[in-house]
Amino acid sequence: MKIGQKVKVYRLRDRVSQDIVGKLGKVGVVQDFKMTDGSGIGAVVAFEDKTATWFFEDELQSLN
Repeated sequence: MKIGQKVKVYRLRDRVSQDIVGKLGKVGVVQDFKMTDGSGIGAVVAFEDKTATWFFEDELQSLN
């Protein structure tokens, strides 16, 4: 995964808020990366509605 890449949220690993559940199936652009709980790297994804949140890499599907 690279910054600027389009991705689709295709699954959620953990229990999350309704706002995050609403991102399931949505397409966004990778904006940045962040360290997760010590077991990997998460991707910060920005969406068309001007919101951004991070996801584990295995929750995202590359579109380009």
